[in-house]
Amino acid sequence: MKQPISINRSVWKFTLKNVLFLLIFIGHATFADWATFRGNPQLTGVTHTELSENPQLLWTFQAGDMIESTATVVDGTVYVGALDGLLYAIDAQTGEKRWTYQATGTIKASPSIHDGVIYLGDGEGIFHAIDISTQETKWQFRTEGEIISSANFSGDRVLFGSYDGLLYCLNRENGELIWKFETEGYVHGTPGIWTQPADKSASAQNFAIVTGCDSYLRVLNINDGTQVQQVDLGAYVGASPAISQNRIYCGTYGSEILAVNLDTGEIAWRYRHPKRRFPFFASAALTEDMVIIGGRDKMVHALSPETGESLWTYTAKSRIESSAVVVGKRVFLGTTRGTFIALDISTGASVWEFATGSSIVASPSVTDGKIYIGSEDGILYCFE
Repeated sequence: MKQPISINRSVWKFTLKNVLFLLIFIGHATFADWATFRGNPQLTGVTHTELSENPQLLWTFQAGDMIESTATVVDGTVYVGALDGLLYAIDAQTGEKRWTYQATGTIKASPSIHDGVIYLGDGEGIFHAIDISTQETKWQFRTEGEIISSANFSGDRVLFGSYDGLLYCLNRENGELIWKFETEGYVHGTPGIWTQPADKSASAQNFAIVTGCDSYLRVLNINDGTQVQQVDLGAYVGASPAISQNRIYCGTYGSEILAVNLDTGEIAWRYRHPKRRFPFFASAALTEDMVIIGGRDKMVHALSPETGESLWTYTAKSRIESSAVVVGKRVFLGTTRGTFIALDISTGASVWEFATGSSIVASPSVTDGKIYIGSEDGILYCFE
C-alpha cells in the first residue's frame, strides 16, 4: 500500500505563493485595450497604464498613404486606417502586418472595436462593421456624406456622425437604423456618452453628446434620438466633447475653450488666451484637476476644470491638431512640425520628444506599456 505523501508546510506555502504570483503576472502580462478614439466612451483621453520615463522606438510600420486616423489596440493587434482606403491590422509586439481590409474610400476616422467587431466610416460615406475573426465585412450602412467621426457605443447601439449633417444610431449586430438626428452642419467629431445619474424619481439614463459644426452642443436621448438639450457654443466645433460628471469641455473655432454644465444647459466658463486668437481643433484630455488641450495657436493649455483659470501653457513651434493623452504624470501629443512630445502634467515643461520628420494630426494611443502615433508620411510609430 502506498504511503501518503508528506508535504513540508514551508514548501507548500512557497509553492502557493509562486502560483499566486504567476497568476498575477499572467493577468498583468495580457494586453490592455485602447478600443476607441479617446480610450473610453466619455472621450477623456486618459489611461492608467504606465510608460517608461524615456520611451524608446520599438518599431515603425509604413502604410500606403497618410495616417490621420488614431490607432486602436485590442488583444495585441493595432488597427489603423490610412488615406489609401486600407485598414491595417498590425502585430503590436513586432510591427508586422497581419492583414488589411479595403474600404470604399479614404479612411480618416479612427476605428472603434466592440466584441470582436471593428466599426469604421470612410470618405465615401460607408460605415463598415468588420468581423475580426473572419477579416470580412459583417454589414455596411450608407450615409450621404464623408465619415470622419469615430464610433461610440451604448449597449447594443453604435453611434457616429457624418458630413451629411446627421448623427446615426444603428443596431450594433445587424446595422439596422434605429434613429437619426439632423443637425445644421457637418458632424465631424465623435459623439460622447453621458450617463445621467439616477435619482429618487428616475433611473440612470444614457445620452449622446454632440458638438457639431453648426456651433451647437446637443444632448440626445439614446433610446429614441430625441433632443433634450441644445446649447449655443458661439462658433464652429470640430473637436469631440470630453465629459466628466455633469460637464463637457471642448475648444471652438472661435478661439475659446468652453465648459458646459449639462444639468443646467449653461456655459460654466469660457477661456480665451489674452493675446493669441486661433481656433482649437483638437479634443481635450481630462483629469480630476486639469483640462488639457492643444491649439492652432501653437500652444498647449492646462486649465482648472472648475474655473477655467490657466494653470500653465507650453509653447510649441507649430500648430497642434493632435488630441493630448494623459499617461501618469505626463501628457503626450503630436505637432504639425512632426514632433511627438511629452510634457510634465504639473508644470507643462517638456520632458521627452521624438522628431518624426512629418506632420502629426493623429492622436496617441496607449496600451500595455506602449504608445502609438501615426504621421502624415504614412508611418505608424510604436514606442516602448
